[in-house]
Amino acid sequence: MASRLLSGRYELIEKIGDGGMAVVYKAKDKLLNRYIAVKILRPEFTKDATFVENFKRESQAAAGLSHPNIVSVYDVGREGNINYIVMELIEGKTLNELIDEEAPMNYKRVIDITKQVASALRIAHKNKIIHRDVKPHNIMITEDGVVKLADFGIAKAVNDATLSTGSKIIGSVHYFSPEQARGNYVDERSDIYSLGIVMYEMLTGKVPFEGDNPVTIALKHINEEVTPPSELVGGIPPALERAVLKATDKFQTNRYKNADELLEDLDNIEFVTKVVGNSIFNNASKEIENRRNAVEEDDDEPKSKKKNKNKKKLDPATKKKRIIIACVAAAILIPLIVFGIIKSGIFSGKAEVPNLENLTYEEALDKCEEAGFNLKKGKAIYSSDVKEGLVCQQDPEAGTEAAKGSTITVNLSKGSKDGTVPNLVGMSYNDIENYLKEFGYKLGVVKEVTSTEAAGIIIEQDPKAGSKLDKGSKINITISDGKGKEKGTVPSLTGKTLAEAKAAIVAAGFKVGEIKYEESEAYGNGYVMWQQYAANTQLDKGTTIDIEVSKGSPQPSNG
Repeated sequence: MASRLLSGRYELIEKIGDGGMAVVYKAKDKLLNRYIAVKILRPEFTKDATFVENFKRESQAAAGLSHPNIVSVYDVGREGNINYIVMELIEGKTLNELIDEEAPMNYKRVIDITKQVASALRIAHKNKIIHRDVKPHNIMITEDGVVKLADFGIAKAVNDATLSTGSKIIGSVHYFSPEQARGNYVDERSDIYSLGIVMYEMLTGKVPFEGDNPVTIALKHINEEVTPPSELVGGIPPALERAVLKATDKFQTNRYKNADELLEDLDNIEFVTKVVGNSIFNNASKEIENRRNAVEEDDDEPKSKKKNKNKKKLDPATKKKRIIIACVAAAILIPLIVFGIIKSGIFSGKAEVPNLENLTYEEALDKCEEAGFNLKKGKAIYSSDVKEGLVCQQDPEAGTEAAKGSTITVNLSKGSKDGTVPNLVGMSYNDIENYLKEFGYKLGVVKEVTSTEAAGIIIEQDPKAGSKLDKGSKINITISDGKGKEKGTVPSLTGKTLAEAKAAIVAAGFKVGEIKYEESEAYGNGYVMWQQYAANTQLDKGTTIDIEVSKGSPQPSNG
């Protein structure tokens, strides 16, 4: 299908992905002159009208999600029997590919990726959208390390339409929640379960449940407990393992209630491991345990000589030395852990997020530390309001409450782009505000007119594309209400036979109206001699056209 042009706008260049439900192409938007990704549903999913309608609705809802960790959806369309989604093109790898290359992955990397996916889910869940198919194949990692979650809405469209594809299960059963496997009620905790399975796979290189067929794996999700990842791979912080097991609990009520809870836990784990250090924690714990066992064995020796006959008896000096070492190790470790817990906010609760806009990164870092938060640098973006190098966006927003010790992500301004007005004609009104913001402009007056274009499509703009305009200025647009009817040209009908006239009317997009018969000396019997609308008149398609047909010359009277 490469090199095909969809809807006269999207030129397919090459296939870049092939999944169970769709094929993904790299493409170029000829109207906006940018590269995009086009996902085309496989034909077997387009035969069910209910599915197609639900797919369109859910995808359009997902298109309203705007977040750095969500793959942007630009358009949803259909051409003939081809149903497609136009999305942001991500240059990078899927998490599935990354797991193949790196797993078992470093736990710090796992925390970072999980936090970004959870941030995406938090926004989706607050917009009442459940993903239902969180898996490594739907998680993209850009070359800059930014995580982006894709494919919102498709799995729900399948569930709503109760689509049957024989023995094929939609999505990957390896990441299904138990309630999905049963066909029960699904909510945001179902996405958290799937994300927990993804965490497990990143940490161990394996999914917890395998089987010969999807049904076997689904039953394991329902009936079997997850093997703790530390039994497969060493070096996993205990708190992180507990988070994985909590996220993958069989019962929804025992899991994290929402993505915010998971994020808060991950922030605390991240902070404690930074302060204490995982290797120090594990080594110190082992040392304390060894010293304790050594002391206990020495103390018990008189009572069980047979049991300890092969062990060398410790002299009092050695015993005292070991007890001192154990106590010193505990004295060092315990304050660090307590400090980390206090700093992470478990005891200190939540605090108001400070306003970091228009600060340098260093100034923002100082302000965050004073308020008890961590700071993470996001991406650099264009801004007409904030000078280059200063904070222009932050997440969470200033004034909201967040757990102390959690992380605030900031985007720094790249300054303004040059003052050239971008082309908006053909774009959807829903996408326009963020698009204008990228170029440093604001949305002005929005006028709606009747047009044959789809509702919300921009058909005019002022100033026109290519004009020079100061940054911060407003651009006015005119959008279609989608209620206009397509126009057609009335064909010439006089002199045609009745059959020819009917065919011409239908071919031009009109309907045959009333047919009258009159005598005529000018037109032979059966030929059209009058039409309601003159040839070449422009009318709404579907309009009826009346005609008169000759009965031939008048018959002479017998009188």
